[in-house]
Amino acid sequence: MIRFILNRLLMALPTIALVAVTVFALIRLIPGDPAALMLGDMAQPDQVAAMRIELGLDKSIIQQFVIWAGNGLQGDFGRSIVNGEAVLPLVASRFLVSAEIVVIAVLLASVIAVPAGVIAAWRQNGLTDLALVGTATVLLSIPTFWLGLLLLLLFGLKLGWLPVLGYVSVGDNIASGILYLVLPIMTLVIHEMGVLIRMARASTLEVLRLDYITHARAKGLSESAVLWRHAFKNAFGPTWTVIGLILGNLLGGIAVIETVFTIPGLGRLMVDSIFARDYPVIQGCLLFVALSYVLVNLVVDLLYPLFDPRVVAE
Repeated sequence: MIRFILNRLLMALPTIALVAVTVFALIRLIPGDPAALMLGDMAQPDQVAAMRIELGLDKSIIQQFVIWAGNGLQGDFGRSIVNGEAVLPLVASRFLVSAEIVVIAVLLASVIAVPAGVIAAWRQNGLTDLALVGTATVLLSIPTFWLGLLLLLLFGLKLGWLPVLGYVSVGDNIASGILYLVLPIMTLVIHEMGVLIRMARASTLEVLRLDYITHARAKGLSESAVLWRHAFKNAFGPTWTVIGLILGNLLGGIAVIETVFTIPGLGRLMVDSIFARDYPVIQGCLLFVALSYVLVNLVVDLLYPLFDPRVVAE
């Protein structure tokens, strides 16, 4: 087990290094001069040149990367061009808002969709199976932004049950904070349920065809015991992997939901920074998203042996 964990950790290190290089290179491909942007249109050439020296933009790309990576390891990712705020605290605070929505949404979607997929496999080709698979297919076909707008129209404007726009932190006001989170979380839950139902159904069907399931039934065990005590644990492994992928994807792709519901999360910060050409913040957001994706998948790999002990043996 220790060897398995060490192998996965060692595999994550070059991935993180590659992510850092890629993020740095992508930012350098964006057109425009950060020094000229910071000083404004009225800046003189000598002022721009002095600012480039101050920002280290006069050095080679390799030197710039070494300086940036060294500062990053110390927690210094520069300051925002727009408001001068330190990038790391800004990105971290916005990331917590996004993570709050995404983690809750994935947990709720998993709790609802995984048992539904198992039941669909158990009732294969029956009315229950057809209804669940059909529902999952419809949910997968609905774009998240359109679904979010529909929920806003129904629960916010027509019924008036939930706030339409804005955000209140749960830490500031628990009751109001929960109300503002309901619609974005509901949107993500409904959409991601489609993926999880289909994945849980497919993996359960594969397990139900194995010999040990036939043996368990031959011993006289009830169908519920066969399904939940013997089939579910082995069937959950592939679904667990998909849950990790969904979590990582949502952390990086929640900008649409945050824009629809005007939530000040990491995705909204990234969109605003792109329009403002705030290069240090864009760089920090991209790095944070990429690292979170790598770390989520690392955790998924480390926990996978809980569902399939054969992985450690390999």
